[in-house]
Amino acid sequence: MALYRLLDVLPIFSGDDRITRLFTLVPGSDFGADALSSIDALGGRTVPWSEAGSREYDLVFAASPKGDLGLLRGPQVLLPHGAGFNKSIPGEGSADSASGLDPAYLRRNHHHAPIALHALAHPDQVSRLAATNPQAARRAKVTGDPTLARVLASASLRDRYRAALGTGARELLVLASTWGPESLLRQHPGLPARLATQLPHDQYQLALVAHPNERSLLGTYELAERLAPALDAGMILPDPHEEWASVLIAADALVTDHGSAALYYCAAQDRPVVSVHRAGGELIPGSPMDELLRDVPQLGRAEDIVDTLRAYRPGPGRTAARMAFAHHGEAAGRGEAADSLRTEVYALLGLAPPAHRVAPRLLPPPAPAARVPAAFDVRVEPTPAGVRISRHPAHTGPPGHHLAVEHGAASEQLARSAGLLYRRHFPASPAPVDVAWTADGWARHALSAYPSCGSAAALLPSGQCLLRVRGHAQAYAVQVEPRPEEGRIVRIDPFVALSAVHARLLSPDALSADPNSLSAELNSVPDVPNSLSAGPDSPSAGPAHVTCLIGERAFHVTLRPATDAEEAQVI
Repeated sequence: MALYRLLDVLPIFSGDDRITRLFTLVPGSDFGADALSSIDALGGRTVPWSEAGSREYDLVFAASPKGDLGLLRGPQVLLPHGAGFNKSIPGEGSADSASGLDPAYLRRNHHHAPIALHALAHPDQVSRLAATNPQAARRAKVTGDPTLARVLASASLRDRYRAALGTGARELLVLASTWGPESLLRQHPGLPARLATQLPHDQYQLALVAHPNERSLLGTYELAERLAPALDAGMILPDPHEEWASVLIAADALVTDHGSAALYYCAAQDRPVVSVHRAGGELIPGSPMDELLRDVPQLGRAEDIVDTLRAYRPGPGRTAARMAFAHHGEAAGRGEAADSLRTEVYALLGLAPPAHRVAPRLLPPPAPAARVPAAFDVRVEPTPAGVRISRHPAHTGPPGHHLAVEHGAASEQLARSAGLLYRRHFPASPAPVDVAWTADGWARHALSAYPSCGSAAALLPSGQCLLRVRGHAQAYAVQVEPRPEEGRIVRIDPFVALSAVHARLLSPDALSADPNSLSAELNSVPDVPNSLSAGPDSPSAGPAHVTCLIGERAFHVTLRPATDAEEAQVI
């Protein structure tokens, strides 16, 4: 975290060829394993700690007062490495002192190398510092929070971030975990997996923002293995530098412990926040996170997540953000924090800052989920308004009405268990002599090769699907109509709607609130029987229509006989 805070600040020197930036790792931290490799990945130059103390520096930046900073010769600028100073670390430094404001560390380093500037984000932080260390408070100034400035400057990129994540019209639910024994990951290690498998895949997307210390302590590989069930279900694990903030901007709701990431989310938007923090010794009473967690709903069981989110009422998030950040809103987004800090730092250097202004750098788009489920247990609920579909990653809960599997993306074992097997359009092959399935050729092959499969469907380049149902002589074309919504168009993956069609065709009586009405509707399409025992010579009166319900949204699906040209489409 300290390294990433420094990386947010250092652009105040951008474009100035008088400044050379060097990095060194202060020994003694349990969380420094990834720091040097991260600097190397950025192309930064490092100085071994064994050499760092033998040089003179014009300025020393640090985002933590811990370690032997006093051995570095030069005026020091101390930055916070989070927001709000909400935590104390039991057994470390002074009892009940906020990590980052602990007088034990500040006095020790002040004796060797006085802090020239203690940059803080709010006047209350200066007051808290003065209460325990008046001498250090004399060097403290409110310069704002450069990380917050980047978050607010990037807020208008929310739609771009959601597109990069593949969120679409789903709700993005973010879990935020700090580090240590009271963190979400330590207190509720199974929560990511429970939510990832419990929430309907087509209504919710899940992400976990894990504190860099937790990644560093475990290693990215070990953390990913521990989170494998949730990651396999499509959960996003953003990079701890920059991507975490992009994901918070994209989020629709937050589940948090007492870590300060929540304050950046609250400063950017007033959307639902729920707490999973349990009473402990780390959270400082009266801190911004304490105020937030006292006023937001508490999540008890994972099964209650939707109701708990609905219980949130606007206000607490904004209040907590105002307690943590003096510069917020448009002023922070314009980069006033960077301007203030830049002015102070160049004054320490005895240099005039370059004429060009340094604006907050926009956050990059986050990477999508590394793994996306390709097999779903599909739960089907008949309603008077249509067929409600709820898809969940396969074998993560009770079995549904049928198993829907993407051929070529899921395992052969899952494909052989599928009730509905589907295939997406493949890109053109670079082979000098190519071979490719036609849509109907593949559908016939799938029904022949997979005896348990009741329906097989191929996505056509047009966005329609060609569907074959076991026992039906006719192939069908299935088209899903997009849904207009407040100036936007909402589309669903056609294979979601195919689950509704599959269910209606293979078990219409069980899924219809009005079987007689359903019979009339399905019999309007040639060779679409009311039950599997019906003959192939049903009367023709036009296409049939099915309404597919995803959450509160209704999508209209049209089913008709496929044309010869559609059957011959290359996929």
